[in-house]
Amino acid sequence: MTPAPISRRQLLQALAAAAAAAPLGGVVSGQGRCRDGYGTAGCPLSMDVATAPVAPLFAPTGWKTAALDHISFRVADYRKEAAFYAALMGWTLRSDDGEAAIMDMGPWGSCIFRQADAAAFESTADTGRGRERGGAPVTAIVDSFCFAIEPWNTKTVEDELHKRRLNPVADHDGRGFESFHVSDPDGYDLQIGNSGGLVAARKRPPTAKLSEPLPFEPTGWRTVWLDHFSFGANDYKKSVSFYTNLLGWKETYDEGSQNEVMMGDVGDIIIRGGNANDPNFGRSAGIRDRRIDHISFGISPWDTDSVRAELEKRGLVVTVDTSSAHPGPDGKMVPDDIHIAPFKSYHTQTPNGYNLQISWMTRERRTNLANAVKPKALVRRGG
Repeated sequence: MTPAPISRRQLLQALAAAAAAAPLGGVVSGQGRCRDGYGTAGCPLSMDVATAPVAPLFAPTGWKTAALDHISFRVADYRKEAAFYAALMGWTLRSDDGEAAIMDMGPWGSCIFRQADAAAFESTADTGRGRERGGAPVTAIVDSFCFAIEPWNTKTVEDELHKRRLNPVADHDGRGFESFHVSDPDGYDLQIGNSGGLVAARKRPPTAKLSEPLPFEPTGWRTVWLDHFSFGANDYKKSVSFYTNLLGWKETYDEGSQNEVMMGDVGDIIIRGGNANDPNFGRSAGIRDRRIDHISFGISPWDTDSVRAELEKRGLVVTVDTSSAHPGPDGKMVPDDIHIAPFKSYHTQTPNGYNLQISWMTRERRTNLANAVKPKALVRRGG
């Protein structure tokens, strides 16, 4: 007898069950390369060399990051992406002009999904940048982010950017929103503006309606916190210097391969990449793709088992990520159990293949992840 065809939903559920049954196959532990010690295969430098500071790129501006205006994605199907986030994460549609959807993630931030030709993603399909878990093609890229800063004076901001040789490009909408685009050390598009754009728009209730049906029953979750951007840089120390001195972000600590940085009261960013103190810098595997390979959002309410069950009920593949680990009986590091770990999260994929992380993080817990993966040598040193 010919077996009945399996639906996509059944296939995803089967894959999720298989991942859950694997001893460690359903666990991600991708935190810094020095997490488990210095002078190791993953982190060959000594602690002093790995964590040595670099000269600031330029003098601090004195600006404060006051709000997140938006995160901007390019996706092959923006309507499906928007409907997915509405159903899963509780985001609301503010506008859809046929080319892009603007969504409120909550009162604290917005997201723009812009339509892009699927062929634009083909060049990355075989490089690792175009594929994530399970080999699924990724047709979604974060191409920029925009932050509102204080104090704002258009002429002063422009002059200060020129003073730091950042070649600002003005982007004013004529309706009260003023901003400038600059490139960070890796050429990533950073937009800096006042609070007259989407920050102001979020104070008005959205009235737009999705044109794409929801892919599944809404979860009822609210997105309450920008847990972190996973931000790949060529030289992470240089990027940390750029953002902290330009936007007033605050470091937690330099781990040797990454630094979790607090973006004011907006959220956190983990800046990862190569270490210029390494004699092999530029030739080592430590050089990362310069991109935001995933974003983690804190949701409410959080119940560890219920969140997983709700994801699986909707046919989504689920991968555990606690990031912290402990030595097992054989001496090898074993990921901490999600029920007791200080950082609790799951990864899944969006319709356009983007790696979405969902966590229990809130503003009050914002340092849980950084503290959980802090190398013991740094703890002992008090660094």
